[in-house]
Amino acid sequence: MDNKKINRRVKYTRMGLKDSFIKLMKAKPIRRITITEICEEADINRATFYSHYTDQYDLLRQIEQELVDDINEYLESYRFNEDESQFLQMMEKIFEYIKENAEVFTVLLSENGDRNFQKDVMMIVWNRCKDEWAAKKSVREEIAQYMYTYVASGCIGIILKWLQSGMDKSIHDMAVLVSKMTNQGLSVLV
Repeated sequence: MDNKKINRRVKYTRMGLKDSFIKLMKAKPIRRITITEICEEADINRATFYSHYTDQYDLLRQIEQELVDDINEYLESYRFNEDESQFLQMMEKIFEYIKENAEVFTVLLSENGDRNFQKDVMMIVWNRCKDEWAAKKSVREEIAQYMYTYVASGCIGIILKWLQSGMDKSIHDMAVLVSKMTNQGLSVLV
Protein backbone atom coordinates (compact mmCIF):
# COMPACT_ATOMS: atom_id res chain seq x y z
CA MET A 1 0.00 0.00 0.00
CA ASP A 2 1.19 3.51 -0.80
CA ASN A 3 2.77 5.43 2.13
CA LYS A 4 0.83 8.57 1.20
CA LYS A 5 -2.43 6.65 1.55
CA ILE A 6 -1.35 5.26 4.94
CA ASN A 7 -0.22 8.67 6.17
CA ARG A 8 -3.49 10.21 5.01
CA ARG A 9 -5.46 7.47 6.80
CA VAL A 10 -3.44 7.95 10.02
CA LYS A 11 -3.91 11.70 9.81
CA TYR A 12 -7.65 11.28 9.27
CA THR A 13 -7.94 8.84 12.19
CA ARG A 14 -6.04 11.12 14.54
CA MET A 15 -8.13 14.09 13.45
CA GLY A 16 -11.33 12.13 14.18
CA LEU A 17 -10.08 11.13 17.61
CA LYS A 18 -9.02 14.68 18.45
CA ASP A 19 -12.32 16.17 17.28
CA SER A 20 -14.29 13.60 19.28
CA PHE A 21 -12.17 14.18 22.36
CA ILE A 22 -12.57 17.97 22.18
CA LYS A 23 -16.33 17.55 21.77
CA LEU A 24 -16.44 15.41 24.92
CA MET A 25 -14.23 17.86 26.84
CA LYS A 26 -16.76 20.60 26.16
CA ALA A 27 -19.20 18.69 28.32
CA LYS A 28 -17.02 17.27 31.07
CA PRO A 29 -13.51 17.16 32.53
CA ILE A 30 -10.93 14.74 31.19
CA ARG A 31 -11.01 12.56 34.31
CA ARG A 32 -14.63 11.64 33.46
CA ILE A 33 -13.97 10.86 29.79
CA THR A 34 -13.40 7.22 28.91
CA ILE A 35 -11.58 5.70 25.96
CA THR A 36 -14.84 3.95 25.05
CA GLU A 37 -16.64 7.30 24.80
CA ILE A 38 -13.91 8.76 22.60
CA CYS A 39 -13.95 5.71 20.32
CA GLU A 40 -17.75 5.66 20.05
CA GLU A 41 -17.83 9.37 19.24
CA ALA A 42 -15.11 8.94 16.59
CA ASP A 43 -16.58 5.65 15.30
CA ILE A 44 -13.17 3.99 15.79
CA ASN A 45 -12.36 0.82 17.70
CA ARG A 46 -10.29 0.79 20.88
CA ALA A 47 -7.36 -1.02 19.26
CA THR A 48 -7.06 1.80 16.74
CA PHE A 49 -7.12 4.35 19.55
CA TYR A 50 -4.35 2.52 21.41
CA SER A 51 -2.24 2.30 18.27
CA HIS A 52 -2.03 6.13 18.38
CA TYR A 53 -2.33 7.08 22.07
CA THR A 54 -1.74 5.42 25.43
CA ASP A 55 -4.80 7.02 27.06
CA GLN A 56 -6.94 10.18 27.03
CA TYR A 57 -4.21 12.12 28.84
CA ASP A 58 -1.71 11.25 26.11
CA LEU A 59 -4.23 12.44 23.51
CA LEU A 60 -4.62 15.73 25.41
CA ARG A 61 -0.84 16.17 25.72
CA GLN A 62 -0.41 15.63 21.97
CA ILE A 63 -3.13 18.14 21.12
CA GLU A 64 -1.50 20.67 23.45
CA GLN A 65 1.96 19.93 22.06
CA GLU A 66 0.78 20.60 18.50
CA LEU A 67 -0.54 24.00 19.57
CA VAL A 68 2.65 24.78 21.51
CA ASP A 69 4.77 23.77 18.50
CA ASP A 70 2.70 26.02 16.21
CA ILE A 71 3.07 28.96 18.61
CA ASN A 72 6.82 28.35 18.91
CA GLU A 73 7.16 28.20 15.14
CA TYR A 74 5.42 31.52 14.73
CA LEU A 75 7.36 33.23 17.52
CA GLU A 76 10.68 32.09 16.02
CA SER A 77 10.30 34.84 13.42
CA TYR A 78 9.33 37.58 15.88
CA ARG A 79 11.72 39.86 17.76
CA PHE A 80 10.27 41.37 20.92
CA ASN A 81 12.43 44.47 20.85
CA GLU A 82 10.79 45.82 17.72
CA ASP A 83 8.41 48.77 17.76
CA GLU A 84 4.81 48.73 18.95
CA SER A 85 3.39 48.23 15.44
CA GLN A 86 5.35 44.97 15.22
CA PHE A 87 3.89 43.90 18.55
CA LEU A 88 0.41 44.71 17.23
CA GLN A 89 1.03 42.63 14.10
CA MET A 90 2.25 39.74 16.24
CA MET A 91 -0.88 39.96 18.40
CA GLU A 92 -3.09 39.99 15.30
CA LYS A 93 -1.38 36.82 14.05
CA ILE A 94 -1.83 35.15 17.43
CA PHE A 95 -5.52 36.10 17.52
CA GLU A 96 -5.93 34.79 13.95
CA TYR A 97 -4.41 31.48 15.03
CA ILE A 98 -6.67 31.33 18.07
CA LYS A 99 -9.72 32.08 15.93
CA GLU A 100 -8.77 29.33 13.45
CA ASN A 101 -8.52 26.93 16.40
CA ALA A 102 -11.29 28.48 18.50
CA GLU A 103 -12.96 25.25 19.52
CA VAL A 104 -9.74 23.71 20.84
CA PHE A 105 -8.63 26.88 22.64
CA THR A 106 -12.09 27.35 24.18
CA VAL A 107 -11.89 23.86 25.67
CA LEU A 108 -8.24 24.00 26.74
CA LEU A 109 -8.68 27.36 28.45
CA SER A 110 -11.98 26.40 30.12
CA GLU A 111 -12.45 24.80 33.53
CA ASN A 112 -12.43 21.39 31.81
CA GLY A 113 -9.06 22.18 30.25
CA ASP A 114 -5.55 21.64 31.50
CA ARG A 115 -4.11 24.48 33.60
CA ASN A 116 -0.63 23.27 32.72
CA PHE A 117 -1.33 24.14 29.09
CA GLN A 118 -1.90 27.77 30.08
CA LYS A 119 1.38 27.76 32.00
CA ASP A 120 3.19 26.20 29.04
CA VAL A 121 1.93 28.90 26.69
CA MET A 122 2.89 31.62 29.19
CA MET A 123 6.38 30.12 29.56
CA ILE A 124 6.95 30.02 25.80
CA VAL A 125 6.50 33.74 25.50
CA TRP A 126 8.32 34.45 28.78
CA ASN A 127 11.39 32.47 27.72
CA ARG A 128 11.52 34.36 24.44
CA CYS A 129 11.08 37.87 25.75
CA LYS A 130 12.29 38.05 29.37
CA ASP A 131 15.79 39.40 28.71
CA GLU A 132 14.79 41.86 26.03
CA TRP A 133 11.70 43.01 27.93
CA ALA A 134 13.62 43.50 31.16
CA ALA A 135 16.24 45.57 29.30
CA LYS A 136 13.68 47.58 27.35
CA LYS A 137 11.57 48.34 30.41
CA SER A 138 14.67 48.91 32.60
CA VAL A 139 13.33 46.55 35.22
CA ARG A 140 15.18 43.94 37.28
CA GLU A 141 14.46 40.39 36.11
CA GLU A 142 12.72 39.39 39.34
CA ILE A 143 10.26 42.31 38.98
CA ALA A 144 9.93 41.63 35.24
CA GLN A 145 8.80 38.09 36.11
CA TYR A 146 5.97 39.46 38.24
CA MET A 147 5.03 41.96 35.54
CA TYR A 148 5.06 39.32 32.84
CA THR A 149 2.99 36.89 34.93
CA TYR A 150 0.43 39.63 35.47
CA VAL A 151 0.29 40.50 31.77
CA ALA A 152 0.25 36.86 30.57
CA SER A 153 -2.49 35.83 33.00
CA GLY A 154 -4.54 38.83 31.94
CA CYS A 155 -4.05 37.99 28.27
CA ILE A 156 -5.24 34.43 28.80
CA GLY A 157 -8.31 35.81 30.59
CA ILE A 158 -8.97 38.23 27.72
CA ILE A 159 -8.62 35.46 25.14
CA LEU A 160 -11.02 33.21 27.05
CA LYS A 161 -13.55 36.04 27.43
CA TRP A 162 -13.29 36.77 23.69
CA LEU A 163 -13.83 33.11 22.83
CA GLN A 164 -16.77 32.79 25.25
CA SER A 165 -18.32 35.93 23.73
CA GLY A 166 -18.34 34.29 20.32
CA MET A 167 -15.36 36.35 19.14
CA ASP A 168 -17.67 39.35 18.96
CA LYS A 169 -14.79 41.82 18.48
CA SER A 170 -12.52 41.82 15.47
CA ILE A 171 -9.05 40.35 15.55
CA HIS A 172 -7.60 43.84 15.06
CA ASP A 173 -9.66 45.30 17.94
CA MET A 174 -8.51 42.52 20.27
CA ALA A 175 -4.88 42.96 19.25
CA VAL A 176 -5.13 46.71 19.89
CA LEU A 177 -6.73 46.09 23.30
CA VAL A 178 -4.02 43.67 24.40
CA SER A 179 -1.28 45.88 22.98
CA LYS A 180 -2.53 48.97 24.80
CA MET A 181 -3.04 47.13 28.08
CA THR A 182 0.37 45.48 27.84
CA ASN A 183 2.35 48.54 26.85
CA GLN A 184 0.43 51.36 28.49
CA GLY A 185 -1.62 49.82 31.30
CA LEU A 186 -5.27 50.12 32.19
CA SER A 187 -5.33 53.91 32.50
CA VAL A 188 -5.40 54.36 28.69
CA LEU A 189 -8.68 52.43 28.47
CA VAL A 190 -10.60 54.20 31.23
